[in-house]
Amino acid sequence: MRNPLRSALAFSALSAALLAGGFVHAADQPAASGYQAAIASPIRTDDDRKTDAKRKPAEFLAFAGVRPGMKALDIASGGGSTASLLTAAVGPKGEVWAQNPKPNPKLQERVGGSTLPNLHAVVADFNDPVPKGTPPLDLITINMSYHDIANTPTDRAAMNKRLYEALKPGGELVIIDNAAKKGAGLTATKTLHRIDEDTVVQEVTRAGFKLDTRSDYLHVASDPREQPFFKMETPDDKFALRFKK
Repeated sequence: MRNPLRSALAFSALSAALLAGGFVHAADQPAASGYQAAIASPIRTDDDRKTDAKRKPAEFLAFAGVRPGMKALDIASGGGSTASLLTAAVGPKGEVWAQNPKPNPKLQERVGGSTLPNLHAVVADFNDPVPKGTPPLDLITINMSYHDIANTPTDRAAMNKRLYEALKPGGELVIIDNAAKKGAGLTATKTLHRIDEDTVVQEVTRAGFKLDTRSDYLHVASDPREQPFFKMETPDDKFALRFKK
């Protein structure tokens, strides 16, 4: 039998934790009880878990407002770490597409080696990254890859417009990336693998998106933003942006 006092205490603790992180998404609280189960899901690999301390998957899921049954697209999915986390969180009634511009062996192995009919590996150009026949999406994520896309010949205005069109009304685009110094624009995308937060906001909002909120759950005030994130011995400063259609 369910213990109402225990449930109330757990709910209060979760609410306090989300508030302490600087954000509360309207859909977070009903779904958040499943976040730890998603993080512990066997569809995630040991390599996925190695980055949890830096990436903070519970905070990511809460910020993105991930709920069971959602339709989500992960852009520049790489080996599928974020896509697998999303798949675990949306559950069997949800669906996730993991896009890359060319086949990724790790993602192909992940999809092929599991019984996950609701996780799809997609090969598509960044200019039109949404696979044909995809239903209107609830969520699109670009996790630490917008700066990489900026280093390709991609027409980002066209890409962002296509992402806008792919979302259902009220759908959301979540972008997380390595923070460059304010005013750096695109000058650090190749050398430091960082990008100016304001530049991302300007580019995305031109496509019709509205900036819904920002979060500092990955903010590191001590980072001088002068090194590539992969050369740092301590965590680098990252920004988190949530846009709404």
